[in-house]
Amino acid sequence: MSPSGRSWSLSLVFLLGMASEGINCPSRCGCQYLEVNCTGQQLQEFPVDVPLDTRQLILAANNISYLPAVELSFLVDLVYLDCRKNLLGDDLDFTFVGVAKLVYLDLSFNNLTQVTFSTFSHLLSLVVLKISDNPNLVAIEKDAFANNTWLRHLDVSRTGLTFLDASTIRDLPNLRLLGLSANLWHCNCSFLDFITWMMESDVRFPDADNITCYSPAGLRALRMPAAEAQLHFSCLARLHQQDYVFLCLVGFCIFLAGTVAAWLAGVCAVIYEAHASKGEEEEEEDTA
Repeated sequence: MSPSGRSWSLSLVFLLGMASEGINCPSRCGCQYLEVNCTGQQLQEFPVDVPLDTRQLILAANNISYLPAVELSFLVDLVYLDCRKNLLGDDLDFTFVGVAKLVYLDLSFNNLTQVTFSTFSHLLSLVVLKISDNPNLVAIEKDAFANNTWLRHLDVSRTGLTFLDASTIRDLPNLRLLGLSANLWHCNCSFLDFITWMMESDVRFPDADNITCYSPAGLRALRMPAAEAQLHFSCLARLHQQDYVFLCLVGFCIFLAGTVAAWLAGVCAVIYEAHASKGEEEEEEDTA
């Protein structure tokens, strides 16, 4: 076969392959090589007939409230999943068990309420995770990202978070970009460890001017560097009321212990003196 004939044959095979992929493309979605794009199609449910070799799946701007773990598990080669601007809630635990190759996951602009260890623990290759703009997201468990050691970009901006344990982020060795802006951070002594980590970390924080305290009222709108200075003074330098109570109790206990010890020493001395005097009188009687 001549080179031109061989080239024509390869082109025909490629076109036939593309045509077959088009036949298997989910309704109302657009498909091209290894990519399925269903953006803005008002889908209520996860699309059916997604080609099993799909690498990139885009479901953005729909009304999907549930991701079926079984259907997702068939997409074993999936590396990119965009689910932003949907209605996904708090039932995502174990959803991503079958897509261990996933590198990019966008769940922003949804209705997430919490992130547990079981939510992303199977995504061992995850590099980018966006869960920003979930206003009902109020809790991220301490070990939520314990298995996501390749994570480089994490965005939790504009959520309902008030607290984040420092170890949750500090134990991500490859993290380079962390979005924290416009959250309801409660800057108390428990949060000081996280703020200190922020100040000392090499991680970059986009929109850093909007990473501010929401409460208490005395620190509201204060940026993290200023908040750290305030908290260092109030949490580490000054004594609170309970600290004074504790010190008073310790002092009272020491005073009471000293008083009791002195009384016991006095009693012992009196007993010893009485016993010694009695012994001397008996010796005098024996001598007489």
